[in-house]
Amino acid sequence: MSQGPLLVAIDTATRRAAIALGPGSGVPLASRSWEAGYRHGEELLAVLDELLREAAIGLGDLAGVVVGAGPGAFTGLRVGMATAKGLAYGLHIPLVGVGSAAGLALAARAERNAPDDGLVVLMPAGPHDRYLARFAASTGGGDVGPSAVGDPELVPGAEPLEPLVGAVTVVAVDLVAGPGISGEAVALGLAAQAGLGAALLDAGREALEQGNSDDVAELVPAYVTLPRGITATAGTIEWSRDLR
Repeated sequence: MSQGPLLVAIDTATRRAAIALGPGSGVPLASRSWEAGYRHGEELLAVLDELLREAAIGLGDLAGVVVGAGPGAFTGLRVGMATAKGLAYGLHIPLVGVGSAAGLALAARAERNAPDDGLVVLMPAGPHDRYLARFAASTGGGDVGPSAVGDPELVPGAEPLEPLVGAVTVVAVDLVAGPGISGEAVALGLAAQAGLGAALLDAGREALEQGNSDDVAELVPAYVTLPRGITATAGTIEWSRDLR
C-alpha cells in the first residue's frame, strides 16, 4: 500500500489547518487542508479520524509523526503540537518538528514546479505586524528542506515590502491582497497551505532517514502572537522556543 514507513503530518500554525498521511514520497495517501479559523481544538482529531478511515490506516500502522512547529498563533499552534506529542508518546514512535514557514516555502516551491530565485514567506504577527522569513533559491537538485537566509524579521504591516524583498517571490499566508501584497502572492500562499501536509511529510521522511527526530518533552513551538484576548503586555515579547 505504501512506498515506506507511514507518517502523519499535522500543522495548525495558521488559520488553515493541514493533515496528511503517507510515506513522505509522492502524493499522500490521504490529506486535508481546511479553514479551521480558531476551531483547531474542535476539529483536528475528527479530521484525523476521517483520514485514517479514508486511507484504511490504523494508528498502529504509523511509524512517525511530523508537526509544524510554527511560527504561528498561540492557541492553534499549541493544539497541533499537543496532538502530535500525544500521538508520538502514546504510540512510541518518533516525532519530527519542522518549521511551518519552511514547510510553506517547500510547498510553494513544489507548486511553482520550477527552480526559483528564492522565496519570502510572509505571515501575520499580531494585528499590525508581519513575520518575514527568507529562503534560499532552489538548486533544482531535489532538495527537500529549504535553507533559511538569515534570521526571521518582524516588520510593520504598513511598511512597503518591495525595499525589503526586491523581486523575490512572496508567499503571503493568512493575508489579503492590498498595498504591498499582490494577488499572486496571496494565491501562492493559499496553494502553499493546501500543499503543506505533503511538504511536511517529505521533510519528516528526510529527517528520519538521516536519523533525526525530536524529544517529545523538549520540542516547543515558536509563537508570533499573544494568546487570544491578550492585547498588550509589559516588557518585551520574544519568539520563545523554550517556555520553561
